[in-house]
Amino acid sequence: MPNGIVIIDKPQGWTSMDVCAKLRGILHEKRVGHAGTLDPMATGVLPVFVGRATRAVEFFEHAEKTYETVLRLGITTDTEDMTGTVLTEENVSFTEEQLQETLAAFRGEILQVPPMYSAVSVDGQRLYDLARRGIEVERQARKVEIKSLSLCKELSNEKENVYTIDVVCSKGTYIRSLIDDLGKKLGTGAVMTALERTLAMGFTLDDCVTLGEMQERRNSGKGFEDVLINIEKMFSSFESVYVSPAQAKRFQNGGALDINRIKKKLENKVYTVYSGDIGFLGLGKCDTQKGELSVERLLVKRD
Repeated sequence: MPNGIVIIDKPQGWTSMDVCAKLRGILHEKRVGHAGTLDPMATGVLPVFVGRATRAVEFFEHAEKTYETVLRLGITTDTEDMTGTVLTEENVSFTEEQLQETLAAFRGEILQVPPMYSAVSVDGQRLYDLARRGIEVERQARKVEIKSLSLCKELSNEKENVYTIDVVCSKGTYIRSLIDDLGKKLGTGAVMTALERTLAMGFTLDDCVTLGEMQERRNSGKGFEDVLINIEKMFSSFESVYVSPAQAKRFQNGGALDINRIKKKLENKVYTVYSGDIGFLGLGKCDTQKGELSVERLLVKRD
């Protein structure tokens, strides 16, 4: 059965869950999940976890992401992008200096209110479900970090009030809301007209395959080994611990290991755990006060 991570170039018009559903059919594997939701209109890097690798999704959801987005000034819509109904439109003109000053105001940690058309839950209901019924509710502002925000002059059209910006940000950042806030700072409306994720989990567009290519591999019998990334490689920065066959069996069954029986001095942190006869077992979390290495995540098939 397939296990690992495949980096998909998400097509426009698909939800992230649509991509997972398609891959379940192509790979003949039910366990498929993604790290970092992309809006249907967005394209670009979508890491998809397959098989036992789905157990590790949560360890990568907080990785920073990079986007190239296009915005248009002087317009507002009910969705904060061009898929929605236009609410206001006006002729505006701004200098590059004004734009650069506004971008500078949003670098660093900021408070951001999630858009109504988003998957955030309020009192057990998704905001986008409420928005589709014409219901708007109060949303709490969330702290996010904009690590880099820069204007791509060569890809912008000042006469049309259309600008391309590059964004490096933390998990949970809504680019549509960022653009809406930029417009408000300038005293006008602003909507997102395009969005492409160019980096996630250290992977770029060059690392991506398309759904079409994945389907062709299934049809031709070529297989997926050379596009599925071994989950073990994603934890290469973690310090490793090697255990005996008996300890490996206990670890596989969910039991904690006595750190005094491990031939290495351990600290209070998460380690990759290996056994000589099996190889990579998963992640173990050391608690020196308890004197044990417990299972943080088992990433090998149980005995």
